[in-house]
Amino acid sequence: MEIDIREFLIRQPSFPKQVATDKYYLAVANKLLKIFAKTNLGKSVPEAVGKRMSLGLTGYFQDIIADAGIWRSFVDANRKLYGFSIPFHSEGEEYIDYELNREDVRFLTWYFVAMSYEDMRDIYPHDSRIIELADNWFDYLDSIYEDSPEPEDFNIARGLDLKDPEDQQDIYHLGQWLFLHCYLITPAFALTLSEIMSDPELMSGEDITKLHDRMEQSMMEDPTGPLALFITEWLKLILVSSEEGVVCGEERIGSNEEHPYYRKFIEANEGKRIQYFATYEELNRFFVEKMGWDKDQEHLPVLKDSGYFVVLVNPKRGMLVARNVARCISDPANPYYDKDYARKHAFDMLTVRGKCPADLAKFAFGNGWLPDAVFPGSDDNELVKRNYDFIMRCYLQQYYRD
Repeated sequence: MEIDIREFLIRQPSFPKQVATDKYYLAVANKLLKIFAKTNLGKSVPEAVGKRMSLGLTGYFQDIIADAGIWRSFVDANRKLYGFSIPFHSEGEEYIDYELNREDVRFLTWYFVAMSYEDMRDIYPHDSRIIELADNWFDYLDSIYEDSPEPEDFNIARGLDLKDPEDQQDIYHLGQWLFLHCYLITPAFALTLSEIMSDPELMSGEDITKLHDRMEQSMMEDPTGPLALFITEWLKLILVSSEEGVVCGEERIGSNEEHPYYRKFIEANEGKRIQYFATYEELNRFFVEKMGWDKDQEHLPVLKDSGYFVVLVNPKRGMLVARNVARCISDPANPYYDKDYARKHAFDMLTVRGKCPADLAKFAFGNGWLPDAVFPGSDDNELVKRNYDFIMRCYLQQYYRD
């Protein structure tokens, strides 16, 4: 099991060009792969996943040595959004910003396997197999950190100015590389890419023009990376000083006007923003009798075969309806909360695309109503509670931003 030079080069910003330091970092990647193979996690996942993970961690190592700004932008964005440097892990006394850190390697080990291997998509970040591999990887990288050469051509963002027209072509190239090959940003796009590749219209025949156009469209329109940011946002974070107030993908709503459904729902629901329904018939009756919708119509008929609905209103966004999640929410006013069911399914509200609108999950967490949301195999609701917004960004991607 070995990573060849092409597998390594295609992840480098200067591909297909080969530079003098590539041989050194290819050797680092292969050493990481050998360490991986001897661990419990390495014995549990396919070889191809091990290669992707080893190449990913090599990219992180190159980034921090070259100070390419990718990891730096992630840490800065986390601090702006959440007040911590990295998800899931507290900074130890020896933690140094933007340098090699054990906590960083532990996070990235979780991120690489969770985003690369469907069977471990929901693996607990503190799983003993994650910690074992990460610590072995960190010890090796730490032993070579001071003597490793600066990787040539890795810092392709250096000197670029977003406002300089002469830099636009290089900035576009940087954006392409970040989207398609960057160790930090690309892994989170894997599920979206799989959905694109499953489109028979794009994959049929020998003409790859449609697929190329769809990937170009995706790069412009789909968020990616662990924070579900658009490439334009990643570029701003990397190229613009954080002191200049770069947007980190916070909620942005165009209109300040109150949505008409909001006041109507509040009045119909005794002043509460949320309501629960066991059946479609109950839901439709509420729309007709309480909201004043057409009596002779079945509203939202696409929901007829579902149950356990939650309806939530937002002053700006209006009304959202989620199905099959009411049993997960421990609101004292919710008669359908089922702890045993929630223990198995509440975490899906944060990780399964289309399962639950992000606004509803945020509202429930804000009120302490998702005590059963845990990574499968753990009881660590505190970890999820501290990181629920990040978890949704990382897993839901465009469903979070939409």
